[in-house]
Order: sequence, then C-alpha cells, then structure tokens
Amino acid sequence: MTQPVSTDIARRASDLGLPEEVVATLRAQLPQVAARTIAAVTAEVPQYGDGLSEDMATGIAAGVEMALGAFLRLAAGSDEPEDPTSVLDAALEGAYDLGRAEARSGRSMDALLSAYRVGARVAWREQGESAVRHGVSATSVVGFAALVFAYIDELSAASAAGHAAELANTERIRTRYLSELGQALLGGAPADVLAARAERAAWPPPETLTAVLLPVARVHEAVGVLDQRTLVLTDDPATGLLPERFGVLLVPEAVRTRSALLRALQDRAAIVGPPRPWLRAASSYRRALRALEVVTARDGAPVDTEEHLTALVLAADPEALQDLRQQALAPLEGLTESTATRLTETLRSWLLHHGRRSAVAADLVVHPQTVRYRMTQLRERYGDRLEDPEVVLQLTVALALDGGP
Repeated sequence: MTQPVSTDIARRASDLGLPEEVVATLRAQLPQVAARTIAAVTAEVPQYGDGLSEDMATGIAAGVEMALGAFLRLAAGSDEPEDPTSVLDAALEGAYDLGRAEARSGRSMDALLSAYRVGARVAWREQGESAVRHGVSATSVVGFAALVFAYIDELSAASAAGHAAELANTERIRTRYLSELGQALLGGAPADVLAARAERAAWPPPETLTAVLLPVARVHEAVGVLDQRTLVLTDDPATGLLPERFGVLLVPEAVRTRSALLRALQDRAAIVGPPRPWLRAASSYRRALRALEVVTARDGAPVDTEEHLTALVLAADPEALQDLRQQALAPLEGLTESTATRLTETLRSWLLHHGRRSAVAADLVVHPQTVRYRMTQLRERYGDRLEDPEVVLQLTVALALDGGP
C-alpha cells in the first residue's frame, strides 16, 4: 500500500497546540486555499496548462481540504486517545490514489510533484499569514511551516508510490496482453482474434513479422538491439508452442533490414525465419522451427532460413526422401559399401557440375581419369537412364544433400 506518514511529523504537529480560534480560522480558509491552489497549478504547471476537468478540479479541491484539514486537526493539539498517525491515513490514501490516477491519465510524476510544490507554497502563504495575524509566536509559526512542508513531502511520496504502482501494474497487464498476442500469432489464430488482441495490447500491427528462434538465455540481450515493438515469448507452459529452452522473437518490418537483423543477432545462435504478413507470422515461426531440426548453426552465427531452402524442402518429408534415395540408387545395390559410397559421391558431383569432368575431379580431389573410370562404372549400372531428364531430376533431388547411399 502507501508509505506511512512519519510518526515524528504527526506527533510534532499535535504538539504545536495552536489556539482553537486560530485553527478554526485556518479551517474556514481551506475552500479558498483549495481554489487558489487549483488556479496556481493551472497557471504554473505546463502539463495542466489547458485547464483541469471539472471532475478533476473538484477532486483536487476536496483532496487539498482533506489533507490540510487532517493536519490542522493534529495541530489543534486534540486530546483524543487515537494514534496521531491514524488521523492522516485518509489523506495519505487520497494522495496515493491521486498518483495512480495521474499515471492512468498519462502524465508523468514530474507534473504532480510540480503541482505539490505550487500547492505547498500557496497553502503556506494563506495559512501562514493568517497565523501571524492571530498573534501566533514566531517560534510556533516557524515550526508550523516546517511541519507543513514536511507533510507535503509525505503526501508527495505517497503519490509517487501510487504513480509507480499504477505504472507497474499497467506494464504487467500490457506485457501479459502482448504475450497472449504472440501466442495467438504463433498458433495461427484467425485474423479477427489477432486484430482484437493487438488492439487490447495497444500494439500497432506492422506490415510484416519475422520469427527469430534462439536460446532463452539470449532472448533479452537480443531484444535490446531490436525494434521496440518486437514481441517476446520465453515461457509457454500452457500451449507447448515453444521448444524446450528456446524463446521466440517476432520482429516487425525486417524485410528491408534483414541484413541488419542478422548482424544484430550475431553470436546469439539465432534462427531467422522469413518475413511474412503479420497475420501469417505462424508461417515464419514454422520455418524457423523446422530449421532448428535441419540446419546446424556454427559458432553462434545466425541461421538465415532463406539460405537453406533446399535443405528445408528436402527435409519436409524425411521418409519420402529416403524412399526416393533408395529408388534412385537401386542400380548400385550389390556393391560393397565403400564402392557404393565412392560412386554415389561421384554421381552427385557429376550432376551438380553438369558433367564437367575437371570440376568433378577438383570437387572430389581425385584425378580426372578417376572420374572417367567411375562414370564408366555408373553408366554400366544406369545405362541410358542417365540421359533421361526424369531420372536426372530424381537423382538430383535424392542426392542434393550430402549423405550415404
């Protein structure tokens, strides 16, 4: 809750023992003090320069009267047995609530503190002059002034606590809304659901989002160098959308700045999906998730899925790829494993280098005559099928990735 008012201030105020007629006069002036406080705040604090709403002005006036009235009650030296600090509880609660209200209105605490300073000056001018006119001793007036300003400081602190609490609460709520939006995006929720969640989170949708998958320990250091609108997901016990020990970033508008994004993710073992329209961010995430299984990151360098499309396509159906390899390499059955491996490597290089013997030799680090000898063996096994475009296509796909026979 709020900061407690200093017991010392409360007791010192009750020890002032101002004459009842002085306190009565000061209390009678409170509506006038409140009105002048509002006028001074409106004139001197820029954030309130456009004037206060009727409700807010009424609330501030009531707050000023309540706060100063509670203080004057103590300054009257009441013989009531209650704890002096309890007299000020309501005023302190009001100051705390005022701080929360200012945070909700979007004004900074600086504006409210300025208002307190202006209000303290106006209140003391009005109340101090009245006390002097009624013959209150200089010592008592000085003590009264010190306690009034100390009390205003306590109220300021209570408002600051309320302001901070409201901001923290608002941020927690928005963080939860953003997380729910991110989960909905990864789950491929309907467009109307995504639009509603974006609006609730006060998150202006970008044209595109790019999914970035990276170890959860690297997430927050990466966030610091990316677009502030980036959605962050690191904990997902309910839906199971995230792989264990990994987090996801959904980065806005990384189409033209993809190279900059990759540089920012250097040494963070990130996997970067393709940019997609924001409503289809799940597509980018699925690509990154697939690359996590297929592509091996090296030295923490980011994996750009756009550079591994062949591997991703071929790995889309591992069983089908294996069946295709067995079918395409069936002519090599019956050979020893070492011979089959050498001929498969040669056939792969021959296909990728369009039959250029010198290029194949350089690729395999063998003599061109060795390539010629091996290709003779392959032609004996495949015959005219090596000239058939359909067979060449099957072989090319089957052998596109490094692998054994």
